[in-house]
Amino acid sequence: MPKRLSRLAVLAATLASLLSLSAQAEVVIGVDISSTGPAAAIGIQTNNAVRLWPATLGGEPARYVVLDDGSDVSRAVRNFRKLTSEDKVDAIVGPNLTASALAGLDVLAETGTPMVALAASSVIVEPVDDPKRRWAFKMPQNDSLMASALVDDMRRKGIKDVAFIGFADSYGDSWWAEFTKAAGNDIKVVAQERFQRTDASVMGQVLKAMAAKPDAILIAGSGTPAALPQKTLLERGYKGPIYQTHGIGTLEFLQVGGKDVNGTLFPTGPGVVARELPDSNPVKAVAVGFADKYEAQYGANTLTQFAGDAYGAWMLLDSAVGRALKTGAKPGTPEFRAALRDALEDTRDLVVPNGVLNISKTDHQGFDERARVMGVIRDGRFSYAD
Repeated sequence: MPKRLSRLAVLAATLASLLSLSAQAEVVIGVDISSTGPAAAIGIQTNNAVRLWPATLGGEPARYVVLDDGSDVSRAVRNFRKLTSEDKVDAIVGPNLTASALAGLDVLAETGTPMVALAASSVIVEPVDDPKRRWAFKMPQNDSLMASALVDDMRRKGIKDVAFIGFADSYGDSWWAEFTKAAGNDIKVVAQERFQRTDASVMGQVLKAMAAKPDAILIAGSGTPAALPQKTLLERGYKGPIYQTHGIGTLEFLQVGGKDVNGTLFPTGPGVVARELPDSNPVKAVAVGFADKYEAQYGANTLTQFAGDAYGAWMLLDSAVGRALKTGAKPGTPEFRAALRDALEDTRDLVVPNGVLNISKTDHQGFDERARVMGVIRDGRFSYAD
């Protein structure tokens, strides 16, 4: 073989080897979000943050396969099956809806694929010793943590009687369970009403809640549908405090609610009100850094809880992937997915935009009180209330 051809052959073999190693090292993450449908206000914010994800995880090249589930549970499950069987993802981020996350648990268990959900309800990850939930983690604060923030605020304000108006689904169920537990014996829930995310009217539920003459009303909804009960309450002359959950944190909620949602009290992650936090807040530096990055791309006052959660998911995976790779397992294999699951479960003191994560075998969410603050809507924007 001529010397020149020999050198070319060696170079080609070297390049092929390098490309093969690169392909082996590529980490593939599936992302299932609700870019369309009733939960689009949440999914769009998620997608905005995903677009800011760096192209690496744990120092290795990363590829992100993003699918829209249309806010439909069945479609979310199909997406999970496609991501695991066709795209061979190493982990899934999402979905945005609790019902979709619960429906996807079987796929996670069957394929041994970790999920970092972007839905709030604690039932996604509890009980942790359930075999299906072994693979489930989530970014948003548990409802129990946020419910305690609401109850603490109500107690400070001397509120004794509360009416509850919640979604007639797993989100509303979880909030009903956690709020009534946190309220204990000193805050009485005098009415419980439910509504569908797609309802055009909630007049009957509002009138019943008002008839109970509560000191305050809690609306347990998320996204733009949560604005309907509040607008109806004001139309019917309700004058008392209105609390909402951290699920309202979308720009669309502010737009749909307009002046009717000014004064709303709600628990939120610190990232939403990053610049207003006291300098002593342990999350402020990271939260402000992400706020600067996000708003440089999408405009002032556009940051939401959901964007912060989605970027936090990348930070969590970046940390865990780096530690999983040290085991010698290769991305794209069952061994790597198992190592990644174990690494996620061993996350310690990781500061993300909405809190500090300490994940363990008994806690697949990992936030503590540093992940909650009280917010208030002032002049059409989310503000810090404390």
